[in-house]
Amino acid sequence: MLAIGFTSCSVFNAIRDLANLKFKLGAVGNFQINGISITNKSKLSDFTAIDLLRLSAAFANKKIPVTFTLNVEAMNPNSNQSTGNSAVSLTNFPWRLIIDDKQTIVGNIGSSVNVPGGNQKAIIPLQMQLDLFQFFGDGGYEKLINIALKLGGQSGSPTNVKLIAQPTIATQIGNITYPGELTIVSYEYR
Repeated sequence: MLAIGFTSCSVFNAIRDLANLKFKLGAVGNFQINGISITNKSKLSDFTAIDLLRLSAAFANKKIPVTFTLNVEAMNPNSNQSTGNSAVSLTNFPWRLIIDDKQTIVGNIGSSVNVPGGNQKAIIPLQMQLDLFQFFGDGGYEKLINIALKLGGQSGSPTNVKLIAQPTIATQIGNITYPGELTIVSYEYR
């Protein structure tokens, strides 16, 4: 009876921990377009003539590669009565990246991420690598550059980005996966 009670309590706690875990998109960092950092750029005229030549050549070749880090903030409001902390280990986090309401790439975390309890946050840095031309080339050269600047430029933010994910946490009884996908945005925890 004691073992059944302990297992039931563990299952309840694991489900509660998973249900209470919240996510939000944080800052975008290290944004590069065709190898050119755009961190300090906010408009097309901020690029040097050489940068513009490189970008034009890339556009003519129908390839606009971008790389960046999308930081996901994970917040764990759970707390253990005795220790005051109920950390959660995020073991799997398959995601889909949506930019301007268009699905682009998919991925997952490379290793487990520990999210401490008590309303503490952990940052999950997701490394992104995609070809903007593949997804937005039909909008033209300026649209591609503006998408990049909106996301990773000087005043950029992930407001035009969503991440669809389905987290899995490790528990005493095994891994538990969230029953459905979450849409993670920059303006609120979900």
